[in-house]
Amino acid sequence: MRFPEYFQNSDKPVISFELFPPKTDVGMRTIRKRLLPNLAKHNPDYITVTYGAMGSTQSKTLEIASMIKDEFGFETACHLTCVGSSQTDINDIISKIRDAGINNIVALRGDPPQGSDTFVAPQDGFAHANELIAHIRATEPQDAPFGVAVAGYPEKHIEASDLDTDIQNLKRKVDAGGDIIVTQLFYDNQAYFDFVDKVRAAGIQAPVVAGLMPILSAKQIQRITSMCGSTIPSDLEKKLNAAIDDDDKATTIGIDQCIAQANELLDKGAPGIHFYVLNKHIHMEEIMNALPL
Repeated sequence: MRFPEYFQNSDKPVISFELFPPKTDVGMRTIRKRLLPNLAKHNPDYITVTYGAMGSTQSKTLEIASMIKDEFGFETACHLTCVGSSQTDINDIISKIRDAGINNIVALRGDPPQGSDTFVAPQDGFAHANELIAHIRATEPQDAPFGVAVAGYPEKHIEASDLDTDIQNLKRKVDAGGDIIVTQLFYDNQAYFDFVDKVRAAGIQAPVVAGLMPILSAKQIQRITSMCGSTIPSDLEKKLNAAIDDDDKATTIGIDQCIAQANELLDKGAPGIHFYVLNKHIHMEEIMNALPL
């Protein structure tokens, strides 16, 4: 199945997970033997696989995505970014994704290289995600299109001047051929609901899937939110500050927060939730068992 098919006449929310490729062979074995079997118990609709900065671990992205599809029987998606890739490189990656029988791509610009404040397009590459998406659409077979997911930012992309400008950037991605929108992580559901209202007012009708990252460490999530521009509500921040050196306590706080967020999102009609699981599964057991799925 392709992304849009999950959201057509669906009578249940679409639930998905996101993994990242490990850097070691031990990590790959852990994914195959422990992580994926445990995540599979929750019967996600699909699982997406990222890759590292500047295309590092990209070959493992395809390996894991193929493993998910062939060994575990779930639909999957490979992330694809503009970073460090010429059009020829991108064509080669797309060809390998298609040959592996994978029907979906998460199309992103990607982050600037570490140590750089600005994104510079590769030679003969793309500077923006909408250009990448347009290229995918222009080169794919008409009778077998990919499902394409794009990123949305409820609190705006950290490089955007304001949210309205960022939503116009989002519209360009959808107009270029994006099928669904998956949001950046957020911890205040009102930011998501307000974002959806603004997206619809801008004439964008694609499903807006809520992206949730369960908190497993206070220090880690403070670092992540500072990098991506997401905010932590004051009441949650106070709890995390009290667990700054206690990851077990922070995990309990994070599980409770994620369950509360997910239940409200589903209750108020979010079409789906995409969990950034951070390559761990124990916390997802408690979260998934608490949702009305």
